[in-house]
Amino acid sequence: MLNRRVLLAGLLAFGAAPARAAVGKKPLVIVEKDPSCGCCNAWVEHLRAAGFPVRVIENDRLEPVKKARGIPRDLWSCHTAVVDGYVIEGHVPAAEIERLLADRPKAVGLAVPGMPIGSPGMEVANMAPEAYEVVAFGPSGTTPFARYLGDKPV
Repeated sequence: MLNRRVLLAGLLAFGAAPARAAVGKKPLVIVEKDPSCGCCNAWVEHLRAAGFPVRVIENDRLEPVKKARGIPRDLWSCHTAVVDGYVIEGHVPAAEIERLLADRPKAVGLAVPGMPIGSPGMEVANMAPEAYEVVAFGPSGTTPFARYLGDKPV
């Protein structure tokens, strides 16, 4: 009888990772955020609209989380997430998370420092979007990963 366990064992025997078996399925994003943060909720909705499943953990003590995840203080933002072994700090566009997961660079994760106007979840009516950089970070420092003006790559 073919059941899930037998199917997964077969996939592993042929070198296919179970997480990759479902074509198009995106990995779970676990987001830790302050319970009162509205822009964090908007960023979560941005991820869900892009097809990511998201679990939110309400946490009013994020400093220990950021330190434990190895996020340099100058990259801190209002929420921290984890997806498929990478850390995501701040208002990183879903498209860059997808690229991170596809390219699998040697990095701890991606960050958008601060809270730039126009970044996902930080859209403000009647305010011009700001230019901002998505950076990859890790033990050797930070490197540019993408540049945006609001929701548009530049």
